[in-house]
Amino acid sequence: MKKQHVLGAILLALCVAAGSASSNAQGFPETQTPQAQTQTQPQSQPQAQADETNFETQLFLIVGTNSEVSDSKIPTALDNVMKQLRSTLPYKNYRLATTLINRVKNEGRLDVNSISGPFVPVTSSQNIPQTTPSQFKIRQVKLVRENGQPLVQMSGFYFNSRLAIPVGAAVAANAPPPPAFNYESATLSTDISLREGEPVVVGTLNTGPSGDAIILVVSAKRTQK
Repeated sequence: MKKQHVLGAILLALCVAAGSASSNAQGFPETQTPQAQTQTQPQSQPQAQADETNFETQLFLIVGTNSEVSDSKIPTALDNVMKQLRSTLPYKNYRLATTLINRVKNEGRLDVNSISGPFVPVTSSQNIPQTTPSQFKIRQVKLVRENGQPLVQMSGFYFNSRLAIPVGAAVAANAPPPPAFNYESATLSTDISLREGEPVVVGTLNTGPSGDAIILVVSAKRTQK
């Protein structure tokens, strides 16, 4: 009887030991501590400020002529230009036909249609227009630097004027008047650079049989916002 109790105790101890070994063999999943992941916040890039530079451009149309002029007054800002013209061109007199003032943004464009008085001498007896249509364009006005000095670059400078050239002849009083003029285009196209605020001569255009010339002078300077 005692042998049976002893045997039962041994079997029970073996079962407990086997269960413990099995549990240790299988193991339990380790509790993994989640690592805090640092999220990289995108850094905001500073926005480049827009270039708000603006220019005031001035286009002076000067007529060089050997005829008498009623008003020979030229702006004092063109004194140096006039000294240059009088020393290089053969005209006796000069007059200011018109001035075009416009504002344009840096790296911007300019396109102007204008009507001014006649560039060629017109008498009251001639049946021709008393006005002259013109077109002035700049593809881009840009502030650049050359040898450390600021320059205003005008790419695609274009000027065109339609001149009424007298061609009519005298006819009998009772006859219908013939065409008294033909429209002819005078055009200048170029790329230029100039010092800021300094007027420069862009070019000259002949106006026909009169022998007069249109002289284009341009300047540009930065303006306040």
